Amino acid sequence: QVQLVESGGGLVQAGGSLRLSCATSGRMFSNNAMGWFRQAPGKEREFVGSISWNGSNKLYADSVKGRFTISRDNAKNTVYLQMNSLEPEDTAVYYCAGGLRAYAGAVTQDYRYWGQGTQVTVSS
Repeated sequence: QVQLVESGGGLVQAGGSLRLSCATSGRMFSNNAMGWFRQAPGKEREFVGSISWNGSNKLYADSVKGRFTISRDNAKNTVYLQMNSLEPEDTAVYYCAGGLRAYAGAVTQDYRYWGQGTQVTVSS
């Protein structure tokens, strides 16, 4: 049984920073890509970023490029999303996702496992 548990969400003022963590358990992680998605009220779930199994490849949505950084610690089975210069438009529930393969892209079909999500609210 694979479990993904996000933490680190909260309320922050515009311009501030948050770091999300996603701890995984079960028989996956070190050989699989990981991703972050987000979903705002009334909107579709959208891709934020992904990282390959060994961290060599990273992909970001244009809307977060230069502000967000994804990283992973395979020894801790944890993936992180550092979010800087946050904007009210970043307000959403953020989901961690476990990829089907070593490399993953920006579509939900590349991912098999999902966390429950953590709320990020950015006030103006």
